Amino acid sequence: MFFLFVFAKKIDKRERAVIELKRYKCGRMDTMIKIDKIQVMNLENAMRGARNPLNSWARSDSYYDEDGNFCLGQNDISLGSRLARAGSDHRKFLRQIFVSLDIYAPLYWWKEFDTYKVGTVANSCSTMHKIQAKEFTREDFSHDRMTEDALAVLDTTIAFLEKERVRFVETKERDAWHNMIQLLPSSYNQLRTVSLNYEVLMNIYYARRHHKLAEWHELCRVIENLPFAKELILIKGDEE
Repeated sequence: MFFLFVFAKKIDKRERAVIELKRYKCGRMDTMIKIDKIQVMNLENAMRGARNPLNSWARSDSYYDEDGNFCLGQNDISLGSRLARAGSDHRKFLRQIFVSLDIYAPLYWWKEFDTYKVGTVANSCSTMHKIQAKEFTREDFSHDRMTEDALAVLDTTIAFLEKERVRFVETKERDAWHNMIQLLPSSYNQLRTVSLNYEVLMNIYYARRHHKLAEWHELCRVIENLPFAKELILIKGDEE
C-alpha cells in the first residue's frame, strides 16, 4: 500500500525540520483497511497562533526554503512540544493542524470511528445510491481473519447479493434493492474522505492503540508517521 504524506527531516547543523511531500510505503498489510491520500495542512498558521499568548513571534525560527517547502525550526518544535504536553487548554494549536485522508474500511470499523464527532468531517461513498453499480466480490469485504466456515457463509451471501443486484439492474424491482441493503454484511468496505486534526488524532491514538481490531493498529501506525508526531501527538508514556 502506498500513500502520500508529509514528513519532517533534518537538513542542516541547526537541525531545522523541513516539510516535504514524499511517498510512504506501509511496512505491514495484516488488515484490509487502506489509508492513503494523506495531507497535513495549516502547520505554519497553527504555530504562529501558538505564539500569540506571549507575543513571542520574534522567537519563531521557521521559514520557507528555496523550493517552497515550509521548514519548522527547533524553537517552534520545542514550543509546540511543551504546549502539547501542558494539556488541552494549552494545545489549542493542535486543533488548527488539519489532516485529510482517504480510508477504505469495513462498516463494523466505521461504526466505531463514528464515535469521533467533534473536529471531524467525512464524505462517504453511498450504498444507498451506488450499491448496484458494480459486481459483488470477496474483495469488497474484509475477510482476512475469517475461518474457512465463515468464508463459505460469506461466499453464499455474496452470491445472493450479486443475484439481487443483477435483478435490480435489469428490472428495478425495489424488493431486490431492499434485499441488498438489509442483507449487506458489516464487513463490507466503504471509502470515506476524512478531515480531522492533531488533537483528535491524539485522542484516537491513545484510546485505540491497544484495541482488539487490527484496523485501529493500522491507523495508529499512520498517526505515528505524521510530521512531528513524536513531538506533538505521541506525548504520553506507555502507561497512559
